[in-house]
Amino acid sequence: MSTNTVQTIAQQSRAASRQLASASESTRNLALAKMAEALESVKQQVLDVNAQEIVKARDEGQSDAMVKRLTIDDKTFNYMLSRLKKVAQLPDPLNRILTGHTNPAGLRVYKKSVPLGVIGIIYESRPNVTSDAAGVCIKSGNAVILRGGSEALQTNAILTDAMIAGAVAAGLPEHAIQIIRTPGHEAVGELLKMDEYIDVLIPRGGKGLIKRIAEGTRIPVIKHYDGICHLYLAADADADPEQAVALAVNSKCQSVQVCNALETLLVDSACAGQLLPLLQTAFAENHIELRGCEQTQKLLPGVTPATEEDWHTEYLAPILSVKIVDGIQQAIDHINRYGSGHTDGIVTQSLSMARQFEEQVDSASVMINASTRLSGGGDYGLGSVVGISTDKLHVRGPVGPDELTTYKWVAYGDGHLRT
Repeated sequence: MSTNTVQTIAQQSRAASRQLASASESTRNLALAKMAEALESVKQQVLDVNAQEIVKARDEGQSDAMVKRLTIDDKTFNYMLSRLKKVAQLPDPLNRILTGHTNPAGLRVYKKSVPLGVIGIIYESRPNVTSDAAGVCIKSGNAVILRGGSEALQTNAILTDAMIAGAVAAGLPEHAIQIIRTPGHEAVGELLKMDEYIDVLIPRGGKGLIKRIAEGTRIPVIKHYDGICHLYLAADADADPEQAVALAVNSKCQSVQVCNALETLLVDSACAGQLLPLLQTAFAENHIELRGCEQTQKLLPGVTPATEEDWHTEYLAPILSVKIVDGIQQAIDHINRYGSGHTDGIVTQSLSMARQFEEQVDSASVMINASTRLSGGGDYGLGSVVGISTDKLHVRGPVGPDELTTYKWVAYGDGHLRT
């Protein structure tokens, strides 16, 4: 793809974003409904093309994890449709009056929410990101430029063309949703140069991809590098061992290859003797390899020794590091040292410990007696999201429609002058 073509797409998106900014809530919601209808009409075509791309990915030696992320089946497709419908039902993130006052001279001043403008989304393997991203951006009045991985190029193109048709049928500009259709890195390199037209980039994929994007552009990037998530099992006299084990197993085993899956389990020394044998059995049943600290190895003979590198590692695999800690402060210190600021949790019946953990753990999501797998847009009531941010500017945590807005100041006067 030539520079001019990428530049043309960026320019078209900028022009479309100006129109989208003034599109009514009803028009944007109608667009989301028609996008879902359009997707339903091409469902079989999507499944057929996706099946072909899965065969190609296997033939090229892609990992099982990559193939799983690439796959769209009936369940995944219906989930994609449900996310579009859910995001349409959310309150309008635009034109909200965030604050306001009338000054002593009678000047009426307020701050209102407005779209960011043009969002570029660069992602790997997951075709469901195509519909999630388009839905969140349309809801929030932003034009979107999609750049999926070459392994799902045709699937993404069919999905995008259908949604474009739906959005246009609702009265939105033709270029509100666009996709770069050429494989290879050249087009991405050109996209990173379009700071004149693109307001924000959101990379979705492995740490290598995200670093390349963040380090290769002057455009602001919403991102997270790692999901080194922790769960601390505190020592409570009235704690429920079954609940602690169930939360640890769900946090790790429900889906090991995602960014909010558990990677390090911290167990208080006061309850380690009781809980670790139960945990070892439960994780063995789920084919999870445990790597333990010295104290863990003493309680669980045969466990693989954990190294310093393990505490720094996001496995995205059936491997879990386990460390015994002496009290909540040691757990918090470990999390703040080794964690990635994504999602960290505590299992406790003590309100004071829960509050201490919540206040002192420096993470985008803090879970109290809940699985780390619940940190995300759907369970937070955001509908679709376009990613997770572990940064603190401009957004933090799941990135939904509200997070893709900024604000402007508006002042209404009656001939007011500066004196």
